[in-house]
Amino acid sequence: MRRSISAVAVMAGLALTLTACSSGDDTSSDDSSTAAAGDGSTLTIWVDETRQDAVEAAAEDFTAETGTKVETVLKNYDDIRTDFISQVPTGKGPDITVGAHDWLGELTKNGVVAPIELGDLADEFEDVSVQAFTQDGQVYGLPYAVENIGLIRNTALAADAPTTWDDMIAAGQAAGTQYPVLIQTGEEGDPYTYYPLQTSFGAPVFEQNDDGSYNSTLALGGANGEAFAGWLAEQGAAGTLDTAITYDIALEAFKNGQSPFIIGGPWMLDSFEGLDLAVSAIPSAGGQDAQPFAGVQGFYVSAQSQNALLANDFLLNYMSTEDAQLALYEAGHRVPALTAAADTASADPVTAGFREVGANAVPMPSIPEMASVWTYWGVTEAAAITGAQDPTAAWQKMVTDIQGAIGG
Repeated sequence: MRRSISAVAVMAGLALTLTACSSGDDTSSDDSSTAAAGDGSTLTIWVDETRQDAVEAAAEDFTAETGTKVETVLKNYDDIRTDFISQVPTGKGPDITVGAHDWLGELTKNGVVAPIELGDLADEFEDVSVQAFTQDGQVYGLPYAVENIGLIRNTALAADAPTTWDDMIAAGQAAGTQYPVLIQTGEEGDPYTYYPLQTSFGAPVFEQNDDGSYNSTLALGGANGEAFAGWLAEQGAAGTLDTAITYDIALEAFKNGQSPFIIGGPWMLDSFEGLDLAVSAIPSAGGQDAQPFAGVQGFYVSAQSQNALLANDFLLNYMSTEDAQLALYEAGHRVPALTAAADTASADPVTAGFREVGANAVPMPSIPEMASVWTYWGVTEAAAITGAQDPTAAWQKMVTDIQGAIGG
């Protein structure tokens, strides 16, 4: 089902923009939302298995109402970014692809995505979802889901949500389980999962501009970052953090009732069927708010699409409806980006919990410099936890190595 006239008005503005920028395309229509309909055009959309059914349901409505055919191509999600970057410049890529917001820096650097015009629709989405797809004042994706980690609690083992790290550890110990809390770590660390604990020490990875976008100035160093590294060493020595706890081990242990708490995301929920769960904010370890990363999923339009107007019509008028966003929610359990759909989905208390935590989350940086961080970040955290290196010296070296990789 298509959207209301407000979205059509957005499309009209987009049509004027595309007409002004086009060369040799004399197609015109009084109704921009049906431009090129019935002329044999076909939209090609790359989807993964999780998103396929929801996209195809919206595509059926689009085809019925515009006459434009839609071809969905099933892709392995892990291959989409690389294939999109390599194929779009050759003209062989899709018109639209699913993707994560943190791909944006690489996609724009390679010139393979085009901005979209949300217009008034931007106000109908969760703020963080639009912010995540924004670069240099332009929006490059239609968001459909926001995902973040939180503190998942087995309420049979812990009735109340802790507010500080120490309170959580005390509650975990009082429960008499094997682990007071489970955090996936592994021998190479897991800076994504540990990030809210790091931010609670006031050590975000990069500085943010006034509009919330990131710049390339590192912010994870200095006294605050070093205090976090020292805390990791203390917790490792106390046995509350352990590099032997991998994702699979953490998942299995929590499922079996070996801890009242696990820090993780909605992708874990299917493994915890039968448990009475609640989701709350991750307790602060450093005294400041524990802010996890927000990852936003959405749809990109190819910069080389020959059907840009139709692609934008499909996204703005069909994939931004409450029905479409709820269908995507049912497929992946991620909080919808569309506020109305998020309100509906929040009837589920676990979804509502992740949404509440997500309101304080920060977008994963999508700037190209982020790619230089991961190599050094996790292994340094792991070395601090195990005591293999002095935490302060290791953290200082990590910052120097990242700065060198960035080139500044």
